[in-house]
Amino acid sequence: MNHPAEIALHKYMSDASNGASDMSEETIQQVGRDVMEALRKQFGKRENKKFSLRMSNVGRPTCQLWYDKNKPELAQPKANTFVMNMMIGDIVEAVFKGLLKEAGVQYEDTKKVSLDLPDTSISGSYDIVIRDAVDDIKSASDWSYKHKFESYDTLASNDSFGYVAQLAGYAKASGKKAGGWWVVNKARGSFKYVPATSIDVDEEVDKIDNTVKKVNENKFERCFEPVKETFRKKETGNLVLNKNCSFCSYRFDCWPNLQELPSVMSEAKEPPIVPYVELNVRTKN
Repeated sequence: MNHPAEIALHKYMSDASNGASDMSEETIQQVGRDVMEALRKQFGKRENKKFSLRMSNVGRPTCQLWYDKNKPELAQPKANTFVMNMMIGDIVEAVFKGLLKEAGVQYEDTKKVSLDLPDTSISGSYDIVIRDAVDDIKSASDWSYKHKFESYDTLASNDSFGYVAQLAGYAKASGKKAGGWWVVNKARGSFKYVPATSIDVDEEVDKIDNTVKKVNENKFERCFEPVKETFRKKETGNLVLNKNCSFCSYRFDCWPNLQELPSVMSEAKEPPIVPYVELNVRTKN
């Protein structure tokens, strides 16, 4: 816990938990307006928009972007929990900004920026700027909070949502530093700051430019290969979906033999679901 805003926020939350703080009417109104806008956005009727590259998707795998552009109808239907999860994320962001304000943290609120590239420009709205550094606010599951957002390195090594590229794009477009991520654990209410310690903004912008070129080429190539399944540190002979493909809406079309089944190796009463790409061995014996 090194960020000054993180220290101030923990102090405010400690006071609030013990009934020793107050929240101004101005902040309450601000949070309320942000939540109302989120309700309109998430539950309002939405038209199907034509595909375009945005800050929020340009860091995603190019194979997924190819589907988004060419075959969006093949996406798996969104779960009926999708909008609620998105709404929770919006509420977390609105409340978190209010808490920062009450903790005495000065920040610049969301602003739309545009990243100019040789062949195009990509737009998006960053969440917040503190001490001249662009930060994103993310809500995370308990597992993601502990593992994916453990550090910059763990996030960058498994970044199928493109969070690193998104932050770098915002930084380059705004002329500010790349700060990091404020992460709120949806299950426990805890929060932390994950600084983008070793991010190379120019290198990430080059990757964004390469993504633009690949999308414009419009040639499909898989981005990830399946991996060998292991059970008790031994290979089973089966192949499973690469973890970077786990949340892709097009995984069943990209991998026609994909089967998401209870683990054939596990003896648990409720074995975990495993995405098998190639199932050769059905028991550990």
